[in-house]
Parts: sequence; structure tokens; C-alpha cells
Amino acid sequence: MAEKEESSAAGGGREEELKKELQSVVKKIVDEDNYGTEITLKAISILSDLSDTVLTKKFRCPISGEIMGDPVVLSSGLTYDRPSIQKWLNEGNLTCPQSKGVLSHTILTPNCLVRKLISSWCKGHGVAVPRSHQDTNGEIITEFDRLYFNSLVTEMFSSLTDRKEAAKELRRLTTAAPSYRAVFFEFTDPISRLIGPLLEGSVDSDPELQEDLITTFMNLLVDCDNMKLVADHPDAIPLLIKSVEFGTIETRKNAAVALSMLSSDNDRRLMIGNAGAPMPLFQLLREGHPIAMKEAASAILNQCVEYSNKEKFIELGAVKVLLEKIREGKLVDELINLVAQLSTHPKAVNELSELDTVHCLLGIIRETESERTKENCVAILYNVCLNDVGLLKVIWTEGIEHQTLAKLVDTGTARAKRKATALATKIGKLYLIHLKKSGGGHHPQLRELTSGPGKRRGSCSLNLRGIKCWSL
Repeated sequence: MAEKEESSAAGGGREEELKKELQSVVKKIVDEDNYGTEITLKAISILSDLSDTVLTKKFRCPISGEIMGDPVVLSSGLTYDRPSIQKWLNEGNLTCPQSKGVLSHTILTPNCLVRKLISSWCKGHGVAVPRSHQDTNGEIITEFDRLYFNSLVTEMFSSLTDRKEAAKELRRLTTAAPSYRAVFFEFTDPISRLIGPLLEGSVDSDPELQEDLITTFMNLLVDCDNMKLVADHPDAIPLLIKSVEFGTIETRKNAAVALSMLSSDNDRRLMIGNAGAPMPLFQLLREGHPIAMKEAASAILNQCVEYSNKEKFIELGAVKVLLEKIREGKLVDELINLVAQLSTHPKAVNELSELDTVHCLLGIIRETESERTKENCVAILYNVCLNDVGLLKVIWTEGIEHQTLAKLVDTGTARAKRKATALATKIGKLYLIHLKKSGGGHHPQLRELTSGPGKRRGSCSLNLRGIKCWSL
């Protein structure tokens, strides 16, 4: 961690130097009429260096400070290098190193986009591409290993007993050894051979076999290079969707995880949504099984990045079910995150525009220790209340006793402050109109809102706290 802090400090110092240098050069360009080509090229050069500095900072693991070779996304939504975050988790930590929030699960999802960006940046700058975890874990797949692995896949066409034994071994190998996941697609038509037994009749005709094969499928997707190959197979996504609906709870959970991983790409999100995934994922969430509900919520969250999928889940009744579970105290952090995602859709706003919902969100902001959850709550309030005078009055009235929004303006995350400030500003304007209507044009609070410090950015918390009543 000391090396990471030293690296971060060095990177931050370099970034500040470049910003100051760029500011000086731009000032000359603005102030001087005949600044010439040389100074323009210098500004471009500084911008290029600054871009490189910022990118390399984003490409470094927050734990090790090194450029990531195998970037993965934690359930907190933050990206780390696999060896570093795996070590953190293996030490018994159940929180995110950066956000400090409790993790909903410890599954590590490959961040294929960041991996591609790092690879592209390294090649463009003549820097060696960091080796991935699969390259450096010391495992070597021999020709005998390949033959053995291939024979296991071939067993899927044997007797039921042989199939089940082979499926268990495939599950074990792809769980324990990343190198087996990497060589799977070297074989002929491996997906058809792997899932063949599940396509012969009912997908859950043998629940034990189904669980082992679906879990193997999920394991294969941990390798980024396998995702497109899986998604391109015509039977793969439909099988995963059926397995979310039918099977043991472990099967359904792992199928949801697989769909969540595949949803890291925009085109695949749309494909999965159009293939019928929303209903079984929603049903898995609604059932509320403690093992599976987290994974269903995560899969739905990834699906809802695509706007058309968001509408599908809203029409299924997701908003109502999510609010019910939040009020029951179930997976509050994860489900609030999902509600925040849905709240950008007008249909969800209509369902969220209830007094009880506003009071519930304000209560969560006061009670939770998670900054991320506070941020998501105020984002929902912003989307729902900003243009609803009645709900803004509810926030105002609540602020008289608890000052929830005002405190968030002062102490929240950067995003939370922006949303809370926008709401506070809107409330301040409404209060100004109210004072004018009631003949309070010379009220000291009105003067604060319309002149001097009250008009400067960052003063909204002061204004909001200063408002003591709003009789309507």
C-alpha cells in the first residue's frame, strides 16, 4: 500500500504540474494576438501528456498502484486488478477497499473494456502489456491436460452416469484452474457439446447435471475472451434464461450471474433483453431467496443500462417490488442502486412519486452509513421531486426537523452534493416565490436568497437550514 500511495502521489504531482503549465500556455494564447504556431503545438503537447497521465492513473489498481493486467469489477462497481483484490478477499475482508461499503457478493466480473483500453494504450506507447492473472498463475496446460479436458466434454454424449461424473469434473476444473477456462474454445464446437444434454428434453430434467453444467458455463465467462464466443452460439443465451427460471436455486443463481457477465456489452444487453430474460430475472428477485436475490438484482442492474430493458422491468412491476423489499430491510444498498437506475425512466418516476417513498428515501439517507446508498437515494429524489412542487414541500418540511438534505449538501459525495444542491436551490426558489406572494419581500431570508452570499455556489445548505417554515 505504501508503494501505491507513493505512485499515486507522484502521478498526482505530475498532473498538477501539467495543469499549471497548460494554464500558463492557454493564458498566452488568449491574451496575445500573435501567439504563433509554436505555442499552439506546445499546448497540444501538454494536453497529450496530461491525457496520458490521467489515463495511466485510471489504469492503475487502487490497491497495488500498478497498471492492471486482469481488471475485474467488484460488486461495489469499482475496478481492481484480480490478484490484488483476490488477496484482499482471501484475507477475510468483506468490504470494498475504496468505498468501504459492505460487499453484496465476492464474485469478480472481468472488466473487458478496461482491459482492452489498457492493451491499446500500452501498444500505442511502446509499453509492455501487463500479463493477466491467467498468464502468471504458474499453471501450464500440457497436451495430456488438453486431451483429458476434451474427453470430459466428449462424455456429454455418453451414459447419464458418465455425463454426471464428467460434468462435476468440468465444474471443478473450471472453478479451480483459470488455464482450463482459456483452452476450452480450442476444441471443436465445445458449447454445443457441453450443453447438449440440457437441450435434449426439459432443461431441469436432471437438476444435478444442470447445476454442474450451468456453473461450468458461468466459470468459462470469467475469461473475457470467451464472452463473445458464448454469446454468438444460438443456444447459449436461451439456455441460460431457461436456467434462471427452472432448476435448483444454485443453478438459477449461477445462470443469473452468467447473464450479468454477458450484459457487460451494449449489444449483448439488448440481445439478452429481447430473448426474454427480464421475466425470469424479475421472478428470481421477487421470490427473495437470500442466495439468489443479490445476483438477480446485479443482473437486472446490468440489463437496465439499456433503456429498452429498463422499460421492460418497469412494466413487469419492478419498482413496486423493489420498494416493498427495501421497506422490509432486504438488500437495501443493492436495491436502492437498482431503483436509482430505473428512476431515470418517466414511467418509474410516476410510480416513485408517492409521499411514503420520499419519506422512506429520506429516512435511509439519515440512517445508512453507506455514502453510495445516500448518493443513490438523493439521485432518486432528484429525478422524482425536482419538478414536483408537492414533493419538494415534503422535503422542505422534513428539513425543518432533520435537515437531511442540508447535511448531504455539506458532507455527501461529489454526485450527492450536486443532486442535493439542485434540490435545495429549487426549494429556495419556491420559498422566494412564497415570500413574495405573502408580502415578505424584505424578509432577511429572502435577501439571503436573492443577493450576496446566498447567490454563490455552495450556499444552498445555509439557505436550506435557514428556512424554518413554509405555511401553505
